[in-house]
Amino acid sequence: MDRTSFEDPAIAMAHKSAVRSIERVVRETAAPTNPEEAKARILEQLRNPKTLVITGAGVSTDSGIPDYRSKNGRLTKGRPMTFQEFAHAPEQVRRYWARAFVGMRFMRAAAPNRTHFALVELERAGLLRGIVTQNVDGLHTEAGNANLIALHGDMEHVVCLDCGAMHERMLIDELLDAANPTYFSSVEVTGSMMNPDGDVELRDEDVERFHMISCPACGGQRLKPNVVYFGENVPRARREEADRWLAESSGVLAIGTSLAVMSGYKFALDALRQGKPVSVINGGPGRADAKATTVWRTRVGGAMDEILDGLGL
Repeated sequence: MDRTSFEDPAIAMAHKSAVRSIERVVRETAAPTNPEEAKARILEQLRNPKTLVITGAGVSTDSGIPDYRSKNGRLTKGRPMTFQEFAHAPEQVRRYWARAFVGMRFMRAAAPNRTHFALVELERAGLLRGIVTQNVDGLHTEAGNANLIALHGDMEHVVCLDCGAMHERMLIDELLDAANPTYFSSVEVTGSMMNPDGDVELRDEDVERFHMISCPACGGQRLKPNVVYFGENVPRARREEADRWLAESSGVLAIGTSLAVMSGYKFALDALRQGKPVSVINGGPGRADAKATTVWRTRVGGAMDEILDGLGL
């Protein structure tokens, strides 16, 4: 149950809308394509460059970062923050930073997996227009992808909602560490899941003793990772650049994503309107399945191995 409340009705409505988006359930809406046929279609699509790849949390699960909507995903334990909470709920901001102070150490320990490296191989072979990722973990960049748009931003920068100053995440972590010198070693992480947005589950009593810091520029405490949270829009320039990439592409390949959020789903819709094929590789159902040209229901890592073999890479 969502216990966050806001006095301003407009803010409360925006928050509730964001929570509805978070809680959207994606069910099977179409029978997946026969696996061998699906692989053959996707191989043919990739042989006709330039494909625009859209990635989601499913590409990072093999790196130990959970997804949102799978059977054991993040939403089985709770939900991420909304933008409205960062902007108007100080107690939730403090709770987030307590959990993120611990969680980012685990996030930074995560390494790219075979799916990330397979996409590097496809890019170097000249088969991709680029990759638009909905992930904020930075693993595509770490793996070596050059043509990348991080649609929802990254965890390595922090913005102050009071003054607009942008800070390096390392600086914020250093200030949090100075304010909470023994905190990391003293907390008890509950559950086994790190969350895709960089925090972990902590006991309420551990959250209560966490000391929040202020913005180094203005002294405000409305600090937010420079990430597009639910209830917030993708920056216009970033969205327009991704749209240009789509216009220049020969089709879309969605990997490891249910496309439940409109910012990702729209690429499938726009590609189809442009008469371009849309293929999906994912282990579970997706929002675009009934409209997609091809749906390969399989584990992402194994599928990428088969794709590289099929292309002789």
